[in-house]
Amino acid sequence: MLNKITTADARKKFSNIINRVAFGNESFVLTRRGEPMAALVSIRELKLLQELEDQIDIEDAWKAKNEPGDPIPWEDLKKELEL
Repeated sequence: MLNKITTADARKKFSNIINRVAFGNESFVLTRRGEPMAALVSIRELKLLQELEDQIDIEDAWKAKNEPGDPIPWEDLKKELEL
């Protein structure tokens, strides 16, 4: 279950919320004026999200590798991305 809490209330109850996230496997969405601003999730959930993101990146890289056409030189890509 996803709990919602205002940033003001979260400041008042910070220690309790951290314990609920870390040990109770609860997640919180922090809101300000009714709008979601941030989320607090356990390290386990964060690692899972990072693994999913890595998997998606790998799949996208394989798709790009198999696309027809000439590869883009690294220097051109850096210029395009303004790196």
